[in-house]
Amino acid sequence: MLLRTSLRSFFAHKGRMALSLIAVVLSVAFVSGTLVFSNTATSTFSKLFAATASDISVQPPKPADDEEPQAGDKPATVPAPLAQQVASVPGVKTAIGQVMVGNAILVNPATNKLVGPTSGAPTLVGNWTDTPRNPVKITSGHVPQNSGELVLDADTAKKAGLGIGDKVRVDNATGQHPYTIAGIATFTTTNPGAALAFLDTATAQQVLLGEQAYTSVEAFGDGSRSNDRLKADALAELGSRYQVKTAAEQKADNTKAIGSGLDFMKYAMLGFAGISLIVGGFLIINTFSMLVAQRTREIGLLRAIGGSRRQVNGSVLVEALILGVLGSTLGVAVGLGVAVGLIKLMNAIGMDLKASDLEVGPDVFVAGYAVGILITVVAAWIPARRASRIAPMAALRDHGTPAEARSNLVRTVLGVLLTGGGAGLLVLAGTADRAGTGGQLLGLGLLLTLIGFVVLGPLLATVVIKVLGALLPALFGPSGKLAQRNAMRNPRRTGATAAALMIGLALVIGSSVFSSSAVSSASAQIDRSVGVDYIVSGGRTGATPEMVDAVKRTPGIDHVTTERDLDARFQLPDGKTARAGIAAVPPAFFSTDFRLPVKSGAVESIGRGSLGIGEGFATDHHLVVGDSITVHYAGGHTQVLPVGVVFGKDSLYGDASFVDFATMAKAVPVAGQPVDRIYAKAVSGADVGRTLTALQDALQQYPQLTVKDQAGYKELVQSQVNTLLYLIYGLVGLSITVAVLGVVNTLALSVVERTREIGLLRAIGISRRQLRRMIRLESVVIALFGAVLGTGLGLAWGVTAQRVLRDQGLGTLSVPTTTIVVTLVSSVVIGLVAALVPAFRAGRMNVLAAIATD
Repeated sequence: MLLRTSLRSFFAHKGRMALSLIAVVLSVAFVSGTLVFSNTATSTFSKLFAATASDISVQPPKPADDEEPQAGDKPATVPAPLAQQVASVPGVKTAIGQVMVGNAILVNPATNKLVGPTSGAPTLVGNWTDTPRNPVKITSGHVPQNSGELVLDADTAKKAGLGIGDKVRVDNATGQHPYTIAGIATFTTTNPGAALAFLDTATAQQVLLGEQAYTSVEAFGDGSRSNDRLKADALAELGSRYQVKTAAEQKADNTKAIGSGLDFMKYAMLGFAGISLIVGGFLIINTFSMLVAQRTREIGLLRAIGGSRRQVNGSVLVEALILGVLGSTLGVAVGLGVAVGLIKLMNAIGMDLKASDLEVGPDVFVAGYAVGILITVVAAWIPARRASRIAPMAALRDHGTPAEARSNLVRTVLGVLLTGGGAGLLVLAGTADRAGTGGQLLGLGLLLTLIGFVVLGPLLATVVIKVLGALLPALFGPSGKLAQRNAMRNPRRTGATAAALMIGLALVIGSSVFSSSAVSSASAQIDRSVGVDYIVSGGRTGATPEMVDAVKRTPGIDHVTTERDLDARFQLPDGKTARAGIAAVPPAFFSTDFRLPVKSGAVESIGRGSLGIGEGFATDHHLVVGDSITVHYAGGHTQVLPVGVVFGKDSLYGDASFVDFATMAKAVPVAGQPVDRIYAKAVSGADVGRTLTALQDALQQYPQLTVKDQAGYKELVQSQVNTLLYLIYGLVGLSITVAVLGVVNTLALSVVERTREIGLLRAIGISRRQLRRMIRLESVVIALFGAVLGTGLGLAWGVTAQRVLRDQGLGTLSVPTTTIVVTLVSSVVIGLVAALVPAFRAGRMNVLAAIATD
């Protein structure tokens, strides 16, 4: 009987649940779509790795402390004779020396444009080898036969408009190397988006490595031994000096590396899917609350004829379960479309995934149905519990729900405690000495203030809406007065409706404050600290001596400074170690090019062989001027340096460490010091803009370089911040969409609930136009209420985030007033749009039929 009752009730009110269904579908679609995309990308790469991996791969020794390669670094190698040694291992049929590097770029000399992806997927250049599992095969032309020929993969050639006989240049830290395309190679499996170029082995060794060596030796067995046995025998033959990995280990390592690269997008999407779930939860709560209120007499009859509280509760939850199952099913299907959209987005930035290869695993269905059903049932539990508590006789008399005085008291106390506790945590976060501690307090404070505002929403609704709607009666007469009272009539419903919009707008405002502060802080630091006129960044390959000379020869340039960055491991006085970047610069860097704040010590000490460190690093590791630090560079180079100066926190370079050129040269050969940036200053009185154009022309043949003046550098910083901001706006748009559906749903169900009241209003003389205006104004007031709460929360979060990161480069607080004004105006528009359909339906009601409604 319970199931039949629930089914009849569900289908009787299916139109009223349509918008709640859309909310569930959107939320589940984001979750399932993200998982399908992640599975597809991982599967594509896994298939490639599985199809092309050698049985065992002998690789250079693992870098100490997992050091990351840097631009301009020489690739790690194994000696050429190792290939013959691996070939002699029992069970090895073929051992092939491979050269493959990712620190070179391809350039079309005819256009001076990069060939291959500029971001995302890598550009790989190596030697052509015939292996049993070659990822590509020659489909046009022939393999490289001499030092002037190159083979290019078909996808890259097509995108760049290149073919047999065209010229391509390989640029790396050793210079520019021109070649003619002799062959086009097509991938035997799905191309993940990388650009591949192949040279003959001797040329690859000379140009890419600078020695007769390989980056690895790939061995293929004769089938007589397992890969694990081959690995054990190879280790016995070679010792433990080299890394030896089986095909399975190669696949696992490569898949893990790819997975970590996709994690940011995956977790960001899932995070915002979670936000949309929360927002959708409010919509579902409102839907079932209003349906329960409209079915009060029906519930009373069920109780009167013997239905228990448990059965009434179960009846509502079964309806929620049906909604959850249906919404999850549709959501998983829509999620496939979301996955296709994500694939196209990734293809646009350099990857090459195929929508036909969608990988829909069991985890997609498990996660989709778990999320959809769980959020729906949990959201419906509150009104279901409320419905079961209605006394039969009270329900039959249409008295509605029980008195809520005790509930309101509990809500008030709980809301005040949560909001007060969250506000206190935000204050502590803003005054914390360390960014890590402040970040943790900020996260907890953000959560508590959000929950606190949601709990206090119904109580705030009465006060805030009375203020927001104060002018409505004067401006719109009876329609305005009725709209204000209707919005205040059910504070719980109004609070839940506005809370959904509040969350989305709070995220928008908070993100805007953070991004605006980041841009303003960076601009202020550039104005305060940068003395040079032009900044040239080296890109993937680093800057070569030819590039530096080209800058120096540019007309209008006064002097040029280079910066050489290396990763290092610091052995601290207390015995602990820390990883840090260290930059080698000349004395002019501090006297002319940059003005960095000094906390203690003297900048001149760097030129005398001392080390300069940031205040944050000094504070974290209890370092002062005069302490000695042992610096371990890559390749086993080591030197002991005294701390000569501690730079202040408000530094453009943050916690970067500095040494003089001559100091680093004592430990690391100049050839091992890649130039990462070039700084140039124009001649006094020169036209800075014209000189910039001349500098860009001088470096035109080096498309990997980024050439900016101070204004351009500020724009670059702003564009980087805006890229992240626009992503956040796009994802938050989902939660705002769901919130708008919530306002529409609330108004639509409210119109149904007030059918008799609307009929009476029409009977006593209110016109259709006034009625529609009343509903529109009610919608606008609810939307403005949510916007006001969201703006307050967002400002608190954004300001606190800036205070937490004040010593990490966000020293300037900037509140985007334009964004706030646009947000408030947009909330009015949202309210008007959300009221269109409910207002139209209310205006079309038949007066007599509405009055006669039971």
